[in-house]
Amino acid sequence: MKRQIFTEDHEAFRETVRTFLAKEVTPHYEQWEKDGIVSRDAWRAAGRQGLLGLAVPEEYGGGGESDFRYSAVLAEEFTRAGAAGLAVGLHNDIIGPYLTTLGTDEQKRRWLPGFCSGEIITAIAMTEPGAGSDLQGIRTSAEDHGDHWILNGSKTFISNGILADLVIVVAKTTPEGGAHGLSLLVVERGMEGFERGRNLDKIGQKSQDTAELFFHDVRVPKENLLGELNGAFIHLMTHLAQERMGIAVAAIAGAEHLLEITSQYVKEREAFGRPLAKLQHIRFEIAEMATECAVTRAFLDRCIADHSAGELDAVHASMAKWWATELQKRVADRCLQLHGGYGYMTEYRVAKAFTDGRIQTIYGGTTEIMKEIIGRSLLG
Repeated sequence: MKRQIFTEDHEAFRETVRTFLAKEVTPHYEQWEKDGIVSRDAWRAAGRQGLLGLAVPEEYGGGGESDFRYSAVLAEEFTRAGAAGLAVGLHNDIIGPYLTTLGTDEQKRRWLPGFCSGEIITAIAMTEPGAGSDLQGIRTSAEDHGDHWILNGSKTFISNGILADLVIVVAKTTPEGGAHGLSLLVVERGMEGFERGRNLDKIGQKSQDTAELFFHDVRVPKENLLGELNGAFIHLMTHLAQERMGIAVAAIAGAEHLLEITSQYVKEREAFGRPLAKLQHIRFEIAEMATECAVTRAFLDRCIADHSAGELDAVHASMAKWWATELQKRVADRCLQLHGGYGYMTEYRVAKAFTDGRIQTIYGGTTEIMKEIIGRSLLG
């Protein structure tokens, strides 16, 4: 079915993204995977190409384009290229909205130009060793010392943790406030007491630097409070729908791409004297996955269009996130099986997609949390 949500401008942007990936990412990606980190040069190249800060106002160096469809194009093409390590989606679609909607004029002037040029790489630090999806379990705290905060605590599984120059930290500013006693503090590279732990060794997305962060009596100026004091819970809830949509868009794109390469593989691979594609079981497997992808794509494209129009609610974003990521996981597993022993070899794209995509049902809110959000909305 021909997709109907994109215009000629979106498709022209898609070609720009593909050219960027072919020139600046794909030739270097194998080395980045070995290094466990992406080169900062790639971030600056993305900035020069206009791929960073798509929705940031032009006065701060951004694209001034609030249409989420451009972000969807970016997510789809990065996924098809297998380039999860360069976390442009995290930077643009998750962290960007915090800075543009919550930042003061002074904060925007200070941070957004570098955000758009790739000179400032960003991260958001919520998860702790003892607190994942449960914000009430956050122990990182900030004490009020007049003109500054004193921040103490630790975070883990932080994407861009090694490279980040600017980290939005969720910290407890009112101990008795529970989830409503949390604030967002911006910690910048070089602040005394801000330390990074090891670059964590993951089963997939090897080039995406994921780290532990430690804060020992970090002096954070009051002007680095982002948004309202004790307002982090509301701020986080406001922006989670877009985060989940970005993950869902990447998930269906990943599933579709795996289906493409596996369909081609079973046409070429022979067993018992004929191509695998001639076996009824193989045809049924491909038919089932193609149908599931087509149905999911129809729903996701509707969600993309609704979000671009400012009409997508948290419940449908949660539906999109859990359904698309679970589909991606199933498709990756089935496609690997159809590749046989070759599917287990890392040189084959399906093996990398299997390990890279496994995190999709976990970060941004687990499948179980998504179902809980949906269930509560329906049953009270």
